[in-house]
Order: sequence, then structure tokens, then C-alpha cells
Amino acid sequence: MSLDQPVAELLQAASRPMEDAKAMPPSVYTSPEFLQRELETIFGKEWICVGRASGLANPGDYTTFDLAGQPVVVLRDREGMLRAFSNVCLHRMSTIVEGSGNKRVLVCPYHAWTYGLDGKLRGAPYMAETTGFCKENYALPAIRCEEWLGWVYITLDKDRPSLASEMGELEELIAPYQMENYVECFRETHVWDTNWKVLAENFMESYHLPVCHAGTVGGHSKLDEMDCPPGHRNFNYHWITKEASLPMGNAHPDNTRLEGRWRKTTALIALYPSHLITLTPGYFWYLSLHPKGPDQVAIVFGGGLSPEFMADPKAAEYIETLKGLLDEVNAEDRGCTEKVYRGLCADAAQPGHLSYLERPIYDFMQYIAERTAGFERHFAMAAE
Repeated sequence: MSLDQPVAELLQAASRPMEDAKAMPPSVYTSPEFLQRELETIFGKEWICVGRASGLANPGDYTTFDLAGQPVVVLRDREGMLRAFSNVCLHRMSTIVEGSGNKRVLVCPYHAWTYGLDGKLRGAPYMAETTGFCKENYALPAIRCEEWLGWVYITLDKDRPSLASEMGELEELIAPYQMENYVECFRETHVWDTNWKVLAENFMESYHLPVCHAGTVGGHSKLDEMDCPPGHRNFNYHWITKEASLPMGNAHPDNTRLEGRWRKTTALIALYPSHLITLTPGYFWYLSLHPKGPDQVAIVFGGGLSPEFMADPKAAEYIETLKGLLDEVNAEDRGCTEKVYRGLCADAAQPGHLSYLERPIYDFMQYIAERTAGFERHFAMAAE
């Protein structure tokens, strides 16, 4: 399949009005050529979340991430600053560290070239007789790294505007939660056999909750309680206001920040392209997605509690309960999204009309069309 087909089909779908909207065409999910376009125009340029700053709290704490084919290490340096570097040794180009953890220095596993937490080369065994070698000339290339509301983001685009400048509207919308103070209690990485956009869309809509999640949260999900406003340039969202099934789903009694309906309102947020957050008055959880191929997605999955629940004597119990529930929810989502991808690959696959509850998917489709195919998005003028 050439790139022309998915681009043409996507532009046609994105041009439909919301009232007559259909899902994205199968080729946009299954085409290797289209995925390559996404890596070049989206993942190679956008801000991508790697987790919470609270998960990198101490000097030497680090995590790794592969971004558009580039291995990256993100760490907390000795001065307490968050930094990101190329995770490729400057000698024979091995990757240096894997996974997450804490290290005093970064040591290449191939020849033990050693880098400080500032990225500078600290040691290189048996190089004294190489007259052209000067240790001071070697430092790992820096990758742009920013913290926003407690999240850590990286980008390969040296000219990209700051994340804070792009997310001001969202910051204002969710300010009552004070999300920057929530604490990450667990972080994992997974790989599922589906397209990254299938999983992103699954998180963006709650239409599937009563069915896909019948064994967990589905019975507590009332579709008529959900509000799905039009999306913004860099994100979409929807709200659910209800009495939560978990105690930490509503505001803690010690929480004096949230008032009225905010004490029972959950925000489901999609920060383009692939950072997905469920933010409740008492806890949060998130996914950060990156494609490994048309049929596989790498997932950073994490979650934690608001400061009031973290200070509660039963915090450990709350964390265990939350993690157990989310593991079950993820298992249900994996089953649903992998079935969707198998269906997308069928010759008979055709996109159907979207429900009004899938408004965020429509906005996401237009974002993808803009980045990959030059579609022009339009937004309503803000009220004076």
C-alpha cells in the first residue's frame, strides 16, 4: 500500500462534520508507510510524556524511552535538575542503560565508558595511547526536557515551543485539582498487539465502559453523566461527575481545595499525541504511548494518589486497591483493543458512524490529519 491511499482516506474522513462523522479508515492504522509518516511528523516533533517527576525524585534516578527511533535517558542530576540525553555511547554506539533505576554514573555495558549525570564523559579505559582522544570533548547530546504540572516531557524538536506555552488552556481547565502535587506510586512498561491510535482512542471515549469493562468499572459508568466538549488544539477531554466506586475516586475529607461538584468530578484528558490521563479528586492514572509498528504499541503505565490520600494512614491500602483495579481494567482494555486491530486488518473492515460520546475521537482524527496530511483544523472563537 502506498502512502497516498491512507492520506486520501484520512482527509476524506476528517472533512466530515461531527454530526455525520465516521471513524478513521483501516489503512490509517495498518499501513507501515503511514506509521513512518507519523514517526516523522508527530513523534519526531511533539512533546512526549515519560512519566511523573515524583518518579525521578532523587539524584541518579533515571528512566529510558525510545522516541521515534532515538534511545533517550531521562534523569535527575546531582543538583536536582531533570535532564535528558541520548542513550547512545559515543564510543561504539551501544545503548548505555535500560529500564529505570538509580545510578551514580552511566556506564556503557560494552567497554565501560562512563558518563556523569551531567552527560559528560568521566572515564574511558585504555584510551591513553590514542593521541587524538580528549575526554573533555565527549558529552552525550542533550535532549530537550521539561516539567509541567509534575509531568516530565521530552522532544526531539529543538525549536518546539515550550510545553507550558501550549497547554495554558488545559492548565486553566484542571487548575482546581492541583495535579502537580499528585504522587506517582507505580510505573510499568508494557507492549500490546494493537495500533497506538486504537489504544489512544479507547482511552478518549467512555462509550465502551459499560461493555468492555463490565467486570470492573462498567457498572458504575453512566453514559448520560458524561460531558464531551469540543477539543482544543493540543488536547481533548471529557468529564464524568458521579459518586465514585472507590473511596479515593472522590475528594478526601481533608481536601479543602475542591468544592462543590469538583469533589466528585473526574477529568479524562488526552494530550496529543499520546499522553492519556484519568484525573480524579483522589487519584490519577495515565498511559504514554509510542508505536513499535503498525500492530504493536509500547506503553508507559503509571498512577498514584493526591496528597491528601498519600498522607492518610491507609495510603498503602489505597495504593494496593488502585493498582489491583487498574491491572484488571488494563487487561480488559488489552482484550478489546487487540480485537479492534485484528478486525481492522480484515478485508471487510469499514468505519462506522461515531456516537456523540466519541467526540474526542473526532477531534483526535483531525489532529492526526493535520500533522500527517496538512488538514486545516478550525476552532470556535473563545467567548469574550
